[in-house]
Amino acid sequence: MGCGDSKEGQQGMVIPSNAPKPKDYDFLFKLLLIGDSGVGKSCILLRFADNAFTDNFISTIGVDFKIKTIEIDGKKVKMQIWDTAGQERFQTITTSYYRGAHGLIIVFDVTNKPSFDNIKKWLDDIERHAAPSIVKCLVGNKCDLESKRIIDTRTAKELADNLGISYLETSAKESININSAFERLGSLIMKKA
Repeated sequence: MGCGDSKEGQQGMVIPSNAPKPKDYDFLFKLLLIGDSGVGKSCILLRFADNAFTDNFISTIGVDFKIKTIEIDGKKVKMQIWDTAGQERFQTITTSYYRGAHGLIIVFDVTNKPSFDNIKKWLDDIERHAAPSIVKCLVGNKCDLESKRIIDTRTAKELADNLGISYLETSAKESININSAFERLGSLIMKKA
């Protein structure tokens, strides 16, 4: 046809290449992973999005993100998941990503008490920077390291219950409850929508 900006459709119809493409999802959710450095946020995201795991610890600089579409209650849910840096020096960068987020997963390491104690600090950040309607889920990661566990399930569950949020224990290494965490958060957001 000689027209570089269009494609010939099946019925000889010309479809401009800049025409909007039909959505391949029913819902689009912006989600954040927050928590102290080293708790496994990046590993959780890597396991969920790519079904991969690495033992090499590389600290996130600023933010990283991945996209994955899953099905929840018969609906296609596209998740844009932002992995935030846990270090204090990136706080001004990462808190700007709270705006517009539909949900977040607060991650702590069950073998690291300070990461559990700092949940309050993360909740204060959420209170200051996120929408009041944001859906939260608490995740205790590294549950495969049972012999090194410091925070027991009951203690973490009590905290989550007191906060009125969901709690799950995960292992990015062993792929335990990773999909469940995102499915649960997505389902809770859909119920609010």
